[in-house]
Amino acid sequence: MTARPVDSQRGAVYAAEQMVFGLFDNVGSTRSVRLGGTELTLPHEARFASLDSIADYVAKVMALPAVVARFPRARRPVRVRARRGAAAATYERENAVIAIPANHASGGWALRELVVLHEVAHHLDDSVGPVHGPDFRATLTDLVGLVLGPEAAFCYRVIFGESGLPVN
Repeated sequence: MTARPVDSQRGAVYAAEQMVFGLFDNVGSTRSVRLGGTELTLPHEARFASLDSIADYVAKVMALPAVVARFPRARRPVRVRARRGAAAATYERENAVIAIPANHASGGWALRELVVLHEVAHHLDDSVGPVHGPDFRATLTDLVGLVLGPEAAFCYRVIFGESGLPVN
């Protein structure tokens, strides 16, 4: 397997995603936000109670007809497992495994739909560019749009764009 190019935009992608998470975390009861000069209503984001519920969710996302039609790698199974450390959720490409922190006290931040979709996007991204490069960001944005809707995808596009992170 050929090594992928250096992932120089990883930190910037994570910082941009933190802004998206902030929108979802701080939206009022009307779910309405103004972003990029547009007023939109954000969808509700799922929160998970267990790794089993995440595994069920991932299987359902991978089976969505729109996801299967858009991403050839959706036909490849992906497994969810517990991750010992609490600092990161990861995707292991060689094993097709999403690893999520198992400790609710220190890893609860990862038990949210947007984090899980980020890891699923790693599985679906078939590019050979940097792990968090423009092709990955396009995969993530498209996946979020297919699963959560165009308003959520719009948030990613605007925030990535304002952060200087092009989406292919």
